[in-house]
Amino acid sequence: MLRRRVEAEMLDHLREDDPRAVRSRRDLRRINRIMGNASIVDSLLSRCLSRTPLQLAELGAGDGSLLLQLAERRAPTWRNVTLSLIDLQNLLSAPTRTAFADLGWTVRGVAMDVFAWLEREDHPRYDAIIANLFLHHFEFDALSRLFRAVAQMTECFVACEPRRSRVALLGSRLVGAIGANAVTRGDAVLSVRAGFRDHELSACWPRNGGWRVSEAGAGLFSHAFAATRRAPA
Repeated sequence: MLRRRVEAEMLDHLREDDPRAVRSRRDLRRINRIMGNASIVDSLLSRCLSRTPLQLAELGAGDGSLLLQLAERRAPTWRNVTLSLIDLQNLLSAPTRTAFADLGWTVRGVAMDVFAWLEREDHPRYDAIIANLFLHHFEFDALSRLFRAVAQMTECFVACEPRRSRVALLGSRLVGAIGANAVTRGDAVLSVRAGFRDHELSACWPRNGGWRVSEAGAGLFSHAFAATRRAPA
């Protein structure tokens, strides 16, 4: 078993307009597609949501490209969705905003620390909150704190994270083969070492409140987690 180790990733400390960061974000879009994370998130939401959502939020959303893939899949049936993209940096580009609008979705970027955002009191009730390649940045104590706040704001939370395994670690060391730059090559290895396995995320989720929790590997390199509040008897 690989011992979990959380270390700061280089991309998180580069200016948003740094050419290395721009290139690395492009790498990440390609890696997300290879890992099939949009499909994994879509599948998790299909199991968790009992109705068409009106309010969605993504934590650590980056440039919004993953949720745009989801919107392209769901726009024919999910109409008038309002999407909040939470990230430390404002990476939502005008073309991406236009692409959401063309699908009939309203999107807003929120540039702030996730814990500061969670502590705000002006939230709507979110039908679902999503995290993709984000939770692995936090130690377990911080994850428990994050989950407690999220559980107060939604009936459904889903996440797709790196799987901490030797196969995933090997894959992370081969991202240079797809043309990834030095930032991505270094961060990919750190992401896997900080990733999850077994029921580590479930152990951090609040035990009260009548939640149904599921967690398992997805594909070769991903780890999927979902928490859904049970309907009252």
